[in-house]
Amino acid sequence: MSMEVRSIHKRFGSFTALRDVSLAFPDGHLTALLGPSGCGKTTLLRIIAGLEAPDSGQVLLGGEDASHADVRERQVGFVFQHYALFRHMTVFDNVAFGLRMKPRRERLSEAAIRTKVMDLLQLVQLDWLADRRPAALSGGQRQRIALARALAVQPRVLLLDEPFGALDAKVRKELRRWLRKLHDELHVTSIFVTHDQEEALEVADEIVIMNRGQVEQRGSPQAVYEEPATAFVCGFLGHMNRFHGRVQGGQLRSGNVHFALPDDPAAHNAAGTAYVRPHEIQIEPCEPQYRPAHASELRVNLLRAQALGPLAQLELTREDTQEVIEVVMPSQEFDRLRARGCQHFIARPSRARVFLGSRA
Repeated sequence: MSMEVRSIHKRFGSFTALRDVSLAFPDGHLTALLGPSGCGKTTLLRIIAGLEAPDSGQVLLGGEDASHADVRERQVGFVFQHYALFRHMTVFDNVAFGLRMKPRRERLSEAAIRTKVMDLLQLVQLDWLADRRPAALSGGQRQRIALARALAVQPRVLLLDEPFGALDAKVRKELRRWLRKLHDELHVTSIFVTHDQEEALEVADEIVIMNRGQVEQRGSPQAVYEEPATAFVCGFLGHMNRFHGRVQGGQLRSGNVHFALPDDPAAHNAAGTAYVRPHEIQIEPCEPQYRPAHASELRVNLLRAQALGPLAQLELTREDTQEVIEVVMPSQEFDRLRARGCQHFIARPSRARVFLGSRA
């Protein structure tokens, strides 16, 4: 089922939660709404569900205007962060609840409900817990039951609001993998709110990055990670080193290192920032008296290093500005440098994303 919002605007008192947001969610895709706290992603999800009313704009389901339809008429499934299971009911009765609450003319027989609920519990691999109550389940099991309950009413759109936010890191990773597999089997149009970048990049078909009530960028996980469209996206998505500077001689100059400018013409002396990921900086040892031979090089000194598994994380101090930059490199390569007692290095950024007028 296709899903679309058009020109959604929402204020809470003097605070503007959403500013003219328009998005179309592809049929059968899993879309992540990603952004910092307060960016408007949960408000947008609640408006789609019918739990909040927009000040202006439209919600369309399957091409039909559902802006004034109540929650039941929209036929959306909603999975919350804190499960929202009925504690006095068994797992079976929790999943069956929505089916039993349908109008009499639409309601299945009790035998058909039992068959459908057990099929769903098998789908989420928890049919053996049908007679338990939620208190006897782990957090990960409760969230899978909450998802089964949302799917029981055959929603046109499935909405998930930070569904794994209350779980520990290991369980979250397991459930992310499980949710992706389940979605590949069901192909229900799904919208997933999260502030966890790794979660969005791992699970989603498409990511919508939001900031201050607006859409900053949308695209595949690879596209938004590799080709950020704005300084905010660049600084928000993944770890970045920031090289602040000014435009001089057609380049962005940050201390002793220079970066090529984007295609857009820029005024002389305009401020800008070059963003470089830790793995996009190569280092090699140098003698204390060595001076960089190229504008793409800078001298750095080792401040701290930590080798965990296959990768080593280094913190290095720039000699020109005294700012700290981070570098990630294979642990074996760093072990060779450490064995030589190296403390002074030449750093060469291999790729930079430059945005003018930015100190994000």
